[in-house]
Amino acid sequence: MRETLFISDLHLAAQRADTSRLFLRFLTTRARSADALYILGDLFDSWVGDDFQEPPIPQIQAELRALSRNGTRVFLMHGNRDFLLGAEFAEACSARLLDEPTRIDLYGEPTLLLHGDLLCTDDRTYQAFRRQVRAPAFVRQFLDKPLAERIAIANEYRRRSGEATSLKASEIMDVNQDAVEQMMRLHRVRRLIHGHTHRPAEHEFPLDGGRAQRLVLAEWHADRGQLLSASETALRFETFSG
Repeated sequence: MRETLFISDLHLAAQRADTSRLFLRFLTTRARSADALYILGDLFDSWVGDDFQEPPIPQIQAELRALSRNGTRVFLMHGNRDFLLGAEFAEACSARLLDEPTRIDLYGEPTLLLHGDLLCTDDRTYQAFRRQVRAPAFVRQFLDKPLAERIAIANEYRRRSGEATSLKASEIMDVNQDAVEQMMRLHRVRRLIHGHTHRPAEHEFPLDGGRAQRLVLAEWHADRGQLLSASETALRFETFSG
């Protein structure tokens, strides 16, 4: 049976070795039965440029490349943590980098894919920061810095981000329903899949006289990861524990 898998928010890093090992087992076992694997952002907890090759990055690249060569198409989308992932990394993984958002035909159902932070419009401070750091000039200036300086900047950003998040109301960090509906109308879909919020759920709601669906992917942990499996006949969430 044809199958497509969706995951997000693994936040892989050297200090999260158990999560990296779980993901590597997933790539060599469960993922190999799929026609396609979509990673919808924050594969890594931070990314400072494709020249950064700290473990587990080389092994992740090798196993994604092996998965692709085994016949599973691999697609990557930027997240808020790893939006600097570039063509060099994607090529090393034999993967395709996707624009955000991306509209696909999922077994006959037009489906919109996002990381999800674009929909958190109530957090105006974050949205302003997002526009700033993703501006092409800002990205060029950052990537031109020495690697050690980029790493230091990223570490400081993570520290400040954690402090700022702890002070925000929970509702601000979730998606805005009006933003969801506007995005779905713009791209003419009734199904949307995203991550980012770490609030896994299946939401159904009315949209322009019909029913719409928003599927939210979960964050991965050391002992378990969640995926969404789609086939021609069903959609289901699944827990992978290795």
